[in-house]
Amino acid sequence: MKNILIPTDFSENSWNAIKYALAFFKNTECDFYLLHVTLIYNYASGESPIMPLPAIEVIDKTILKQAKTNLKKLVKKIEKLPQNPKHKFYTLNNYDYFIDAVRNQVAEKNIDLIVMGTKGASGLKKVMIGSNTGDLITRVKCPVLIVPENAVFKEIKEIAFPTDYHLFYPTKILNNIVEFTKMYDSALRIVHITKKEEETTDFQLENKEFLANFFAEEKHSFHKITNKKIEDGVQCFVESRDVDMIIMIAKNLNLFQRILFRPTVEEISYHTDVPFLVLHE
Repeated sequence: MKNILIPTDFSENSWNAIKYALAFFKNTECDFYLLHVTLIYNYASGESPIMPLPAIEVIDKTILKQAKTNLKKLVKKIEKLPQNPKHKFYTLNNYDYFIDAVRNQVAEKNIDLIVMGTKGASGLKKVMIGSNTGDLITRVKCPVLIVPENAVFKEIKEIAFPTDYHLFYPTKILNNIVEFTKMYDSALRIVHITKKEEETTDFQLENKEFLANFFAEEKHSFHKITNKKIEDGVQCFVESRDVDMIIMIAKNLNLFQRILFRPTVEEISYHTDVPFLVLHE
């Protein structure tokens, strides 16, 4: 049994994340928790509210009531999809700060995975910096599956795992990776992407050997790509191999962010239809 948390703002990209999650876990017994968070007003700065607090409370109650209605509509929308007896759905209507609400639900419901929808390429740059998706990855210690708005589920045949071999990965993280590869008998492609040709250090070689031994019983292969821009290297690899998912470790967030977006919106060319799975130690 898996407990899956799916935050929703009732947008198209959050709906796509729901559809993707249902398809991804079609063979797994799951309890899906659909979470909508109505943000509370923040007067911690000491500034006076524009409206009297009683008026704000009335507005908040109205918003909460509307959210409850929207959650009911969302469940009815899900019920129109092909039904899976392995899946159950629960709605959560929280009045809180987004990250606090997610953290609380992760703890209370023993959540195994958060599934979060994002906008497309230009939107993803904005989303990833200092907003909900970025905050989830950095501040909530729970695996997060990021589903781009254009992602359509297909059998996960190949999973890319970018690494520079500078980090030693604990067994817990590697076991999580194995769990995902076993779901669809996926092949794991461990990708070492460097900016320039340079000699691999003894520490890097030790880490590579450790990964080779750990994944010995799984379908896997090692690859090396040299590219001045890390994100271009990842993009080329993903497109050339027709990769179905990318797994990143939260420690590698700088690499993760470089893969996802460029300095300016105009330069972004990464095709954001491949889901990202972010794991924590």
